[in-house]
Amino acid sequence: LLDTAPPASSRDTPASSLADLTAVMARRPGLDARIVVVGCGIAGLGAAQRLVRRGFRDVRVLEATARSGGRVHTGRLEIGANWIHGPSQENPVFRLACGYNLLDQEAMSEENQAVDVGGHPPFVPSFLSSNGRWLSADVMAPVIQLYTSLLDKCQSFHTTGGEPVESVGEFIRRELPKLAMQEWQDQPAAWDARMAFARTLLKVECCVCGTHSMDHVGLGAFGMYTTLISLHIIPGYEGLIDHMMAELPKDIVSYNRPVKCIHWNESGSALPVRIECENGEMVPADHVILTVPLGYLKKHQNTLLDPPLPLGKKHSIQRMGFGTNNKIFLEFEEPFWEPDCEIIYLVWEDEVGLTDVVTDIRTSWIKKLSGFTVLKPTERYGHVLCGWIAGHESEYMETLSEAEVLHTVTQLIRRFTGNPIIAPRMLLRSQWHSQPYTCGSYSYLPLPLSGSHSKPLQVLFAGEATHPRFFSTVHGALESGWREADRLIHHYDPSPAPLTSRL
Repeated sequence: LLDTAPPASSRDTPASSLADLTAVMARRPGLDARIVVVGCGIAGLGAAQRLVRRGFRDVRVLEATARSGGRVHTGRLEIGANWIHGPSQENPVFRLACGYNLLDQEAMSEENQAVDVGGHPPFVPSFLSSNGRWLSADVMAPVIQLYTSLLDKCQSFHTTGGEPVESVGEFIRRELPKLAMQEWQDQPAAWDARMAFARTLLKVECCVCGTHSMDHVGLGAFGMYTTLISLHIIPGYEGLIDHMMAELPKDIVSYNRPVKCIHWNESGSALPVRIECENGEMVPADHVILTVPLGYLKKHQNTLLDPPLPLGKKHSIQRMGFGTNNKIFLEFEEPFWEPDCEIIYLVWEDEVGLTDVVTDIRTSWIKKLSGFTVLKPTERYGHVLCGWIAGHESEYMETLSEAEVLHTVTQLIRRFTGNPIIAPRMLLRSQWHSQPYTCGSYSYLPLPLSGSHSKPLQVLFAGEATHPRFFSTVHGALESGWREADRLIHHYDPSPAPLTSRL
């Protein structure tokens, strides 16, 4: 039974089969183990759902905020996650979204699943210059080709070794000008604009990786991330959370329950773990699955667990990268971009060198804004752009008032379009670094937590940052929750073959 994926719902299985399954599960040992999941993001939901479906009867989820979903957060717009990275059968989020009827036929088509985009959306681009002019796509396209080839080279060092420098940023700065001299020597007039666009692409990569600078991303480890083919935007990502919540027992989640400390390895107690909440409530448990974001864990690891984690695990947590990537949504009365445009790159022609950070965050934070994606369809969103900004500049933006951000972005739009009249009529932004239970957006280049879990598996870790290949993604978070649930399932019944990564 344990190596077979259970049905998506009881409607898919004959009543007699469900009765047999229930009878067998009732005889299994350990089903009354008290398991507490900390965090109701997709990792915590995945773990809880898997345990409940395997017959565990005492599962509770403690969520610090008033809602489920974590970094999946949908209002009118997708404040948090909005991509399915790899809409194919390899991706468990894609399979769930299909099962819950959250995707259209085009997204589920075999053609869409087979498109290899190298981890970046195949958007139709436009290019705006800080000199107030549109740049030719023919002039800019060679930069994308050269830059993409260098990123592919960066990924290869993970398996081949022999990296010549420490970081991806250093490698790009060293190699791109040399290759550009060879490939663009017959087009000197385009040199300055192309190098300026290369700086923009470095800033884009900071958003993709969730880092302040590509100088912080190790060259040898860059290829640890596994890219699934194709990308797809899923409108209303929170619908996935709603469907998963609907399949859990009522009242399994306790909201507004921030955890102050996890007391583990306790002797003389009936249960070895006590979860101390901020409100003073004590929740005893046999096991706890900790799914808090890495940013929160970095900030609170010295007080969140008692006794503290072993030194090797603490060092691993500190070495792992966790940064901020925010969105700035702008709504306009009328579009200033072409109907087929899907992404607008901002090319700062007054900057010097291949840098991805600004010299003065307080006065120049807006220069870290790499560009805008166009939200489509217009019938759903209106004329809306989504700006992307990462790093310390993004964190500084969060400290400003909405009026200040709107003013700065309006001046930016007017400068780049050369039109002093254009102004957005609405601004909405994410503020992930300021969120007290998140402290950032997502991880980059994680190192596996040192050491192995020792029985009786009192504290287990899940979340996107703990996945060795799909860190920073929703499907990585989901698989990590399944992984830790599987540890407990097999702890109590080790005889079956390992579970597959399916619900």
